[in-house]
Amino acid sequence: MASLIDVGNAGDLQSQIEEVEALSSIYGDEWCVIDEAARIFCIKITDDIDNPKLKACLQIILPHDYPSAAPPVYQINAAWLRGPDRMTLSNSLEELYVENTGESILYLWVEKIREFLLEKSQNEELPPIKLGETITERRSTFQPHLAPVVTPRQVRMVLDKLYENKKIASATHNIYAYRIYCEEKQSFLQDCEDDGETAAGGRLLHLLQILDVRNVLVVVSRWYGGILLGPDRFKHINNSARNILVQEGYTSSAVRPSLLISNVSKLGTSPH
Repeated sequence: MASLIDVGNAGDLQSQIEEVEALSSIYGDEWCVIDEAARIFCIKITDDIDNPKLKACLQIILPHDYPSAAPPVYQINAAWLRGPDRMTLSNSLEELYVENTGESILYLWVEKIREFLLEKSQNEELPPIKLGETITERRSTFQPHLAPVVTPRQVRMVLDKLYENKKIASATHNIYAYRIYCEEKQSFLQDCEDDGETAAGGRLLHLLQILDVRNVLVVVSRWYGGILLGPDRFKHINNSARNILVQEGYTSSAVRPSLLISNVSKLGTSPH
């Protein structure tokens, strides 16, 4: 009897070795060996699009009789995975094991989790969009819009929603900038868009950096009135943005306006 168990364990160990080698090859740096002797591994899983928040780490322990007679012992580490979502995903993994008893299961589990992440990402809700007060000078009008965002996908959702408004879509420029804080990497995901108002997007992003705001998108729409404003247009874009950030509690009203429009006069751009 002992010899039969030894043979079985040897077969399982060989299967595990082959499976681990395959997973390491497939997933590269995402695959991590925690304790090879104890057969403890983990893999970082993302949704493969652009969501820095929806990530998971699958930690597994391979029993000596896996895959022939026992499933892997697993733990899913993800801050967003709670309650019903955790139960749903766990049930899916267990069903996969039952359907493939005796076979290597880890690849199927990883891709099931990735599929779950992708579905969650695609079901993201449109963030609330706030409108700020307009600033008008020499027939040019500036209006800010703000939305809390935690993924680039939400940024696109907000922009698409704004452009559904014919007035906003017809603006001469819709300048925007956003900053999203990625806690895991302790860094910012950020970008900006001039929309034809050269250098305005970069200056708007610089404003968000000066104010140290995070997880927010600010859009400033400008309707050109036919009279050139010169560098003053940058002052109005940044002040519009600052006003709505204060309005929505992202920053204090005590920040000096002079900090927000510094170096405007040094721009070598068109004067409209």
